[in-house]
Amino acid sequence: MQKMVVTNRACPARRVPSGEPTSIPEGQFITINQSLGGNYTVTWQGNMLRIDGTDAEAIGQEPEVLGFDDDGSGKVNEEQVWQALDSIYDPEIPISLVSLGLIYKVSLDHAANSVSIDMTLTAPGCGMGPVLVGDVKYRVAKVPNVASVSVDLVFDPPWSREMMSEEAQLEAGLFF
Repeated sequence: MQKMVVTNRACPARRVPSGEPTSIPEGQFITINQSLGGNYTVTWQGNMLRIDGTDAEAIGQEPEVLGFDDDGSGKVNEEQVWQALDSIYDPEIPISLVSLGLIYKVSLDHAANSVSIDMTLTAPGCGMGPVLVGDVKYRVAKVPNVASVSVDLVFDPPWSREMMSEEAQLEAGLFF
């Protein structure tokens, strides 16, 4: 789904995969390569960049609003936490973090309504790590009754493609 658009204001972005912050000036032609999970992976001047969904209007797009129904229990719903996590996509690969096998553990503390997540990255030195951790915190905090979210990046065991779901391996062309 590639789509050419023009920025209607200066737009903050991050280079993929380094995570280096940059800004795309107003009036620039960009190509939207991926718009999954409410964020955008674009190409501008030969660079792959990620634009946060909160800046969707800068590229003429409607922001995606993530919402969940409160079941009235006052507790965090673990299924909704997993739904929030499954809505976060790798900026280079159009596959969710859950399907990539990057989420190792989700723990709920119902007394404190807190969520703790152990996750990894496809590569330990990935510059997008802090961005993805921020996405996880932001999206999981949208689940009703979540008071706090903590994320630990772990690299043991190291991620490998075998951790991907079969569907994700098919999507990425890795399943034989």
